[in-house]
Amino acid sequence: MTVVSRGWGMAVRRQRLIARRELLGYTQEALAAELGVDLSTVGRWERGTQELTPGMRPRLAKALKVSAVELAALFASDEKTEAPGDAVRRSQEQWLRVRKAPGVRGRELAELAAWLYPAGKRAPDGHVLTGPGWLLEQPVELEQVRLRFTDQTPPVPELPSTAGLLPLNDRGEPYTDYSRAVRDLVRPRLLENRVSYRLLAVRAAGDGLELEFGTTTFFEVFHVKSCLAHEFKAAWLAAQGSVPGWDVLPLRTAIGDPFDPTRLLMSPGIVTLTLRRGAGGGHRFVLHERDGDSVADGGSLCSLMPAGEFQPSSVQAVDVRNDFSLWRNIMREYSEEFLANPEHDGNGARAIDYGAEEPFASFERARAAGRLRMWHYGLVSDPLTLGPSQRTVAVVDDVEFDRLFGAMTRVNDEGRVVGEGGRADMPFTDEAITRLEPRLSPGSLSLLRMAWRDRDLLLD
Repeated sequence: MTVVSRGWGMAVRRQRLIARRELLGYTQEALAAELGVDLSTVGRWERGTQELTPGMRPRLAKALKVSAVELAALFASDEKTEAPGDAVRRSQEQWLRVRKAPGVRGRELAELAAWLYPAGKRAPDGHVLTGPGWLLEQPVELEQVRLRFTDQTPPVPELPSTAGLLPLNDRGEPYTDYSRAVRDLVRPRLLENRVSYRLLAVRAAGDGLELEFGTTTFFEVFHVKSCLAHEFKAAWLAAQGSVPGWDVLPLRTAIGDPFDPTRLLMSPGIVTLTLRRGAGGGHRFVLHERDGDSVADGGSLCSLMPAGEFQPSSVQAVDVRNDFSLWRNIMREYSEEFLANPEHDGNGARAIDYGAEEPFASFERARAAGRLRMWHYGLVSDPLTLGPSQRTVAVVDDVEFDRLFGAMTRVNDEGRVVGEGGRADMPFTDEAITRLEPRLSPGSLSLLRMAWRDRDLLLD
């Protein structure tokens, strides 16, 4: 980030940084070569006209043989010695500033991040990424996506240190986990660690897919996704709004192929486009605006509803098996997000009986009678976080919709329903999708466009 006089003060030559470099025998050229950056970058650091990107901090600290706190002191103004508490405060303020990415509008960063990848790794609309065989040419019935579970979950992929992407804690040490930093410094109302299903493989299976899963935790996946997003935001700010190069994205570079589960920890959530099928036309869909103060990520954009993590209702082995179903996961999200029922968070004394307990029994009957149909498009990945999600569509006859969701809540723990004309839904038309486009998350816009393209099949 370039330092200018307005708001930051005049740039001051960093004599301590220069002294440390010279003490270790580095010329500016040698240090630049060691780090893989331009000579001019080292010059700007030392002149005090450019700050470090988070991804560069651990590399420079290693080269200069200093701790994170000592590196912060080397970059502090030479006008006065920075106290440890000042370094902590400055680190946390800078981290929050990057996390919020001032000036970003809606999907801007995600769509810029997509440009890092060749066209063959982007979905047809360019808003999201998709791997080989991940996205189907047209939707299939949900049963055509088969799941396999294994207890032999491989080790978590090793990645470069993420210390440079995390702020200092109150002890002056880098946080070790992004979720802990969010908990302490952002304090969202909803941030809970849960067992999640970890994606291990995606395979073609007839006209559908076979997905293999083990287990992970929400925080493990959240840490990787958030660090990837933070690294990109910091580099984007330092590049003054341009798409950053791979040389300043070491974490993303180390992962390489974003669709290789041996290199990237993945837990694909499920996003469902809920279509209310009108008997005489006039089909509609449900849209949700996430509250940035309530959720850890994805706030202030509109997304399709319901959407959630693919995870069991508890850590109990019986629930990990009992809940290993896309349909059961989607039913729980309908129960929580549409009907405001308490979240099934593992505190219950027994496994859920989906065939007998409400509202699940009603969902099951509607689907068995053909009044609620479920479709699956495959998987896409968010370019900013590299977090995959499954794209599904529920088509519900209007009379059945009123029967199941007549008491649908307008506000839930994560945000509010966005409607039109006093209703709690939006018209499913090309004009409405286009009008809403600036407010939609990348994945939601992509799914809406695919569903509009395939509307004759879905609504037949």
